[in-house]
Amino acid sequence: MDLHLKNLFGRFQDQFGSGPGLGPGSGACLIKVEGISPTIIHSIFRASASLYRSEPWKKLRPGHFFGVRVGKDSDWSGKRQPFQCVQFIGGDGGDIAIYMYRSMSYALKMTDDDSWEMVRVPNVEVLRVTYELESLMLPCNKRMVKSLSLEVSGTDRFPVIDVARCMTSGQLQFRNPTLEELRLVFAVIKALSLVHPLLLQEEKQVKGLPRMMKFSPFIETVDVQWPPEMCKGHDFVAVTVSHPPGQSYEQKWNKTAVVTRDDDELELVSGMTNLRVGQGAEAGLRQCTLCDKAVHRDESVCCSHCRATIYCGSECEKRHWREMHRSVCNLYEAMMGREEELKMKMFTFSCYAENPCEWLESLGIHKKGMWRRQCGCYSHQSFGLLRGSSSDTESWGGLQDGDYPQDLPVQNLNGRSPGMILLSSWSDYYDVRCLPPSSPVSDILSYPLTLYHILTTLSTHSKNLLLKGKEVTVHYLGPERELDWIKAFAEISHLLNGLGTVQIIMVGPEVPFDLSATTSATNNSRVKMSFAKGLYQEEVTYLTLPDIVVALNCDLDRYSSWSGAVEAVNNLRIPGFFSDKTEDACGNAKAVLRNAGLNISHPVAANPFRSPVRTCAESSNLPCYSNGFILGVNT
Repeated sequence: MDLHLKNLFGRFQDQFGSGPGLGPGSGACLIKVEGISPTIIHSIFRASASLYRSEPWKKLRPGHFFGVRVGKDSDWSGKRQPFQCVQFIGGDGGDIAIYMYRSMSYALKMTDDDSWEMVRVPNVEVLRVTYELESLMLPCNKRMVKSLSLEVSGTDRFPVIDVARCMTSGQLQFRNPTLEELRLVFAVIKALSLVHPLLLQEEKQVKGLPRMMKFSPFIETVDVQWPPEMCKGHDFVAVTVSHPPGQSYEQKWNKTAVVTRDDDELELVSGMTNLRVGQGAEAGLRQCTLCDKAVHRDESVCCSHCRATIYCGSECEKRHWREMHRSVCNLYEAMMGREEELKMKMFTFSCYAENPCEWLESLGIHKKGMWRRQCGCYSHQSFGLLRGSSSDTESWGGLQDGDYPQDLPVQNLNGRSPGMILLSSWSDYYDVRCLPPSSPVSDILSYPLTLYHILTTLSTHSKNLLLKGKEVTVHYLGPERELDWIKAFAEISHLLNGLGTVQIIMVGPEVPFDLSATTSATNNSRVKMSFAKGLYQEEVTYLTLPDIVVALNCDLDRYSSWSGAVEAVNNLRIPGFFSDKTEDACGNAKAVLRNAGLNISHPVAANPFRSPVRTCAESSNLPCYSNGFILGVNT
């Protein structure tokens, strides 16, 4: 009887609505929108299904508001974007939807702070995308779904899009959205599906609301590609999503540490703050953010607010504050706040290496095998020319059997289906390869596994080629130490598990003449590697056309030679992925790529296959990991 009542009540909720929303869809039908075409409807339903699959309702509640900026105000007919604030409905049960408001103030007026129930405020319009069960849709929408073979969201839901307006009587009045409003819906849901997974939860929760997560202030811009039928002169549009709306980061100044004078010059009340990075480690040299002067760590000072930037003294600190740092201090504070989030706590070896030689020595692998490239002791020898090792054990620096992956096929599939092995974390990889958490091989394998992650997870095009058993050609730009780690890249062939092949062409000025124009293959020939010495923009015309371009730990903003390579990538119009050690460096790479005309389609995000070893950036205390963050273009 209880089960029967539960099912009956559940069906009542679906049919008549429940929870914080305004009820189920009104029955508005897109086919009735003036000027619409079946291709536009298909694009909207595909985008809606993509957002649904990303499952934002698992963590987002009506109390989480997002500001969304699509293109420029001049792009819209009223010279202003019609709906600018977004809210997710249904995380606590009831109707599953996203609501869009014309402003944040309207969103707050219609949301009760205590219950998150919707308040019907007269003369306020809400643009709604409500995911309705197919069985409960009105006949007109059912006919449209069937006749156009529209994509389903989940297993049995389809989006119903309407604009609801609260009347003075308290009743709701519904209308169909305009074609321009549907363009807005498409851009917003495409951007949200990319961006919302990047939200980082804060440990401090909202008082009295333990069921609602609190997220760090956040802002991200992605380029959304318009479908041909929606394109109006430009193929892409920049969409900026912020949480909370209208600002990037909150001011959180420590009043006991700093005050601001009338001339906005930073004055330190309690003196400059000395920051020891990695207590117990041997002191090392750092670099002043402003003047690039080498400074001993114990003599360096840092910004007392964000604690990220390093200076040789107070004069450089004050000058940098006036010239630039004031505008990014809060951004750096947020990046520093992600330190704990980035730590990989599954490993039992030391994951902090201010002094690489000491770290390697503590593991007994200093100056051995492939580890020779993880410190500066062999910097006098050209990349790619270190004497190779005859056995796997020697290559991995004498690690014990079982502490490194054998150059053999994967044996432990753990119930996985045959074919390409899909991984989402180091935990998955160590489990598949039966490696103990005390093994440090992830520090080197970060390079090949980041590439594998790109090919099998981030790039849909490459993944589909591999699943069909075809070859993927990778242009791998700017290799350095990887040139001495060819054996490590053989791991990709074992993870492919007999499905597809990968041709990696490493191109860069550090490729030695002895390797240039040569080819090597792994034992099972699933991965072929070839090398070309020179600048990418000069060599690309002589190379096999790529399916994807990759540059790891690229430092795009530091070297002028990258400008020609970036232009070449832009001309190819193919997917490209770039990684860097810090979130700030990856953000700078994003600016370089955008300025060159490339479209950022995979926003800056932490790389699950970054090295777990935290190192020190030259002039900042920001969390720094090899291949720590990754972004993509034209994906």
